[in-house]
Amino acid sequence: MTGRVSFVGAGPGAADLITLRGAKRIAEADVVLWSPAVVEVECVRDHARPDARLVDFSRVNAEEVADVYRHASAAKLAVVRLHAGDPTLWGGVREQHELCRKLGLDVEIVPGVSPVSAVGASIGRELTASDVASSLVLTGPETAEHVEEFAAHGSTLVVQASGSRTGQLVEKLLAGGYSDETPVVVAYKVSLPDETIAHTTVGGLEACVKEHKLYRTTLFLIGDVLKPNAARAPRDGVVARPRKWARRASASDAAWSAVHDWQEAARARRAAPKPVVEEEPQPMLELVTDLADEPEAKPVVAAAKRKSAAVRADSTARKPARAKKTTKRAN
Repeated sequence: MTGRVSFVGAGPGAADLITLRGAKRIAEADVVLWSPAVVEVECVRDHARPDARLVDFSRVNAEEVADVYRHASAAKLAVVRLHAGDPTLWGGVREQHELCRKLGLDVEIVPGVSPVSAVGASIGRELTASDVASSLVLTGPETAEHVEEFAAHGSTLVVQASGSRTGQLVEKLLAGGYSDETPVVVAYKVSLPDETIAHTTVGGLEACVKEHKLYRTTLFLIGDVLKPNAARAPRDGVVARPRKWARRASASDAAWSAVHDWQEAARARRAAPKPVVEEEPQPMLELVTDLADEPEAKPVVAAAKRKSAAVRADSTARKPARAKKTTKRAN
C-alpha cells in the first residue's frame, strides 16, 4: 500500500455542488490542502473528517507543500488537494502532479463543476448555439491581454480577470470587434449565498462592476448568445439566490445520502477501538510473581458497588436480641 494524492475539483463554491467522488475523497483524506479564499469553508467542514489535518494552501510555500507530499509517501497517507471549480481549468496542477508521481504516490484528478457551467445554469442559458456562436473560448488572468485576438472570432468569450482591470478589458473587447451593445454576464462567487450575477453590455460593463464593487477575480461572459429572446429572457440586475446552500441540499436524494454514508464510514474507521487480544492463561507461580511486581490494582466499578452495598448493610442499625428469662424453681 502506498500514499495517495487526489486533486479534487470542489465545484463552483456550494458544498452540495461537489461530485460524489470528490466528497468521498475528502471524507477519506488524512490531509486536506485548500485555500479558504477560493474554496468555501463549508465545503471542507461538511465533508472532511474531524481528525483530518487541514492545511491552508495560501499560507505555505511550494517547498512546504512538497513536504506534505513526501510525508504522505512515507506514512502512506491519503491527501486531497482541493481546487475551486475544475482542476483541469486554471488549476495549475501539472507541476504538483509530476512531483507526486516522482515520489511514488498514487495520483488522480477528480473533475469538478466549472464556475462557467454554474453561471450558465444560474441564468438558464446555454453558452453555445449553432445559429449564433458554436464555440466557447476560455481565457484566464495569464492570457487576458490576448482578449482582443480572441474577440475577433465572434465566439462566446469567457474571461476570468480582476474586476479592477475592467476598463482595459472593455477597450480590448471593442478593439476585437464586439459592439457596445454586446451582452455581458458578470458573475462573482457563483452558487454561494453572497453570489453576484448581473446582466449588462460591453458599453455598461465598467459601470456595472463599480456599482457592485467587484474588484477581485470575476467571471465575464461575453457574446450574442446571451441576448434575450422571445422564448426566455434573462432577468435584469442581480439574480436573487437562496441565502444558504443547505436549503438546496435539504431536498436530499439517494446520491446525497450516499455522501453522508461515506463520511460516517470514514469517521467510524478512525474511531473504532483497537481489538482486545486475549492472553493465554499463565502458570500460577508466574502469575503470583507478576502480581507481586505490579502496583495494587484499583477495584473495578462493579466490585466497588457490591462492597459499598455490603458496608451499608452492615452499618444498618439492628434491634438488640431479647434476653431470655430464667426462672428458678423452688425446691
